[in-house]
Amino acid sequence: MKSRKRITFALLAAVVVGVAALAGTVSAATKTSATLVIWTDSYRVAAFQQIGAQYAAKHPGVTIVVKQKDFGVSDPGSIGGDLKTTTAANAPDIISATSDWIGALSADGLIVPLHLSTAQKAHFPKYTLDGCSYAAGKVKNLYCVPTQVENIGLVVNTKLAKVPTTWAGLEKAALAFKKAHHTAVGIAVPDGQPDGDPYHMYPFFSGLGGYIFGKTASGNLNKCAIGVANPTFLSHASTIDKWNKEGLVSSTVGYDNAKNLFLTGKLPYWITGPWESSNLTDPKINAAAGHFKIVRVPMIYKSAVPFLGIQGASITKYAGTHGVSAIAADFVGNYLTSTNAQLKLANAEGRAPASTAAAKLVHDPVLAMFAKASKGGVPLPNIPEMGSVWKSLGDAWVNSTKGSGATKARAAFSTAAQQIKTAIGCK
Repeated sequence: MKSRKRITFALLAAVVVGVAALAGTVSAATKTSATLVIWTDSYRVAAFQQIGAQYAAKHPGVTIVVKQKDFGVSDPGSIGGDLKTTTAANAPDIISATSDWIGALSADGLIVPLHLSTAQKAHFPKYTLDGCSYAAGKVKNLYCVPTQVENIGLVVNTKLAKVPTTWAGLEKAALAFKKAHHTAVGIAVPDGQPDGDPYHMYPFFSGLGGYIFGKTASGNLNKCAIGVANPTFLSHASTIDKWNKEGLVSSTVGYDNAKNLFLTGKLPYWITGPWESSNLTDPKINAAAGHFKIVRVPMIYKSAVPFLGIQGASITKYAGTHGVSAIAADFVGNYLTSTNAQLKLANAEGRAPASTAAAKLVHDPVLAMFAKASKGGVPLPNIPEMGSVWKSLGDAWVNSTKGSGATKARAAFSTAAQQIKTAIGCK
């Protein structure tokens, strides 16, 4: 892309020295000449183009350019990957991001704090703002405006089984179905090799008392308070050995296997998220179309809560370099918090909008069921150290649920916890 000349409008020159005016507005009558560049994924390009056109129409002289990138934080060609290597001339001012990226991106100085007003924050549930916030030291800042939320749930084919209300009921029914129909597992959940799937397994993990990071006295995530093998979880770890022996779950089953087992009517229970909505409702694909319910996994020993993914928009450091900090602040703080923008972005990807007002206007029954299944969920940890967790935790699930020759869960998860501590640099 060719170098772009950015000209900051004179009337707000004093404001754009920093990003402290995020709660302010840019007057539609103010004459400006500036270009705002947004990087997003293929799902949201059209939505951002529409929102950008509406914004530009009210702000003469402002041009908004939307560029498509893969949605990721590290790979070349992805939003986060290219943000780390781009030149200032080719850099974006705003990016689509997910809340668990913000720790790494802010630690690298690639995104800047947002200063939303109390009125702007009032659009969102507290957990979405918490997920978009990160503390470097004692100071916690907001780094993304929430736009969409997502989580997994237990999908039940009601033609094949009743919706479970207890864990004991789910386990008994799943194993009875497995025995009667000679299926590989009782619950279709991705736990497949080689690296496992600790995201989809999280309700089982939390239901046994597991967690990733504890918190400091001030409520921030504590990177060295590793909960992967905490005493409560270890006291329940033998339950995983039981699941492995009876074949309730298995690391021989990957994402596509689990999906196929449910959609073809071979299993009545599937752990998945709203990204499968179109498959769930298509009678040509799904044997349960029109006959399914989505609920939270029933309580095991503790509440079996899912991870909560929070999609959002962040302002990059390059907005200041380009002299468009105030415009970016206004667009993100005032325009992307609006009900109109929230609905457009949520509908573009088939997710629930983050704002409370927009969520009330969504009448999609599948999204409504997933939203209900999110109750009590845990925002994905957004500190950079989370990158040291995924593989070790996934390996623990793979090794303890691979059938014959499996490692005892207590040993597998204790090993994972030690690996994580060593990788992070904690004793």
